[in-house]
Amino acid sequence: MESLINAWQQLPAHISPYLFSIGSFQLRYYSLMYIVAFAIVYFLVLYRIKHENYKYTAENIQDYLVWAMIGVLIGARLGDVLIYNFSYFAQHPLEIFLPFDFFNGIRFTGISGMSYHGGLIGVIIMTILFCRKRKIDFWKFTDLLCPAIPLGYTFGRIGNFINGELFGRVTTVPWGMYFPLDPTRSLRHPSQLYEAAFEGIFLFIVLWLMRKKKRFDGFLVGMYICGYGLTRFIIEFFREPDYVVGPISIGQLLCLLMMLGGIALLIWRKNATGKK
Repeated sequence: MESLINAWQQLPAHISPYLFSIGSFQLRYYSLMYIVAFAIVYFLVLYRIKHENYKYTAENIQDYLVWAMIGVLIGARLGDVLIYNFSYFAQHPLEIFLPFDFFNGIRFTGISGMSYHGGLIGVIIMTILFCRKRKIDFWKFTDLLCPAIPLGYTFGRIGNFINGELFGRVTTVPWGMYFPLDPTRSLRHPSQLYEAAFEGIFLFIVLWLMRKKKRFDGFLVGMYICGYGLTRFIIEFFREPDYVVGPISIGQLLCLLMMLGGIALLIWRKNATGKK
């Protein structure tokens, strides 16, 4: 048993973060996880359209996903820059969207650092624009999408785990892990896997079961926002915080705002549709 525990704890050191490399260029699994995530969402949404009598086509969803990808990439990147690394990127603005390090010559690094909350804002903006352009009801359309999103998000967190980044706080639990990027070489919670399990799989199951019992348009959107905010808030207790704001991390502060926003949205949509 001891050897099994030790193998588990050392697992991150034996995982390569990239599929292949050519010189300084690396194709990372993390990038592929984004493709897998969007593919999962696409097929789940098509399943709902087919079996739940939604009046959309596969072409509508394909078109939308292009908009959503742009929103995720721009929003998540700007979110990371503005929330977590503003001082660095204020001095290195070219590195915000260019995958090169110009500090010591020119070196390919890829684009790293993506904020969930920034990505969420980016997707919301692009979804509003898409629905207006296509004359689609925003609330019906987003209620179609929301139950599928968490399962796609699971793969993003698996990508974080393979990268060995966003690891958890120091721990003594036997399922803790040693991450090569941790300068302290401490045993830490594999919080990326916690997030994949709860923000991803668990939240997906809850919303998927709710999808046919929604009470009003916008219900599933509000439940997604509240559900993600709650699960992420709890898991932040096990994740190494980027910044601390009083007794909580910046991530928990953003999640509290999410939950308040989700509750306000549910109340507003309920009153707007006259549902009890």
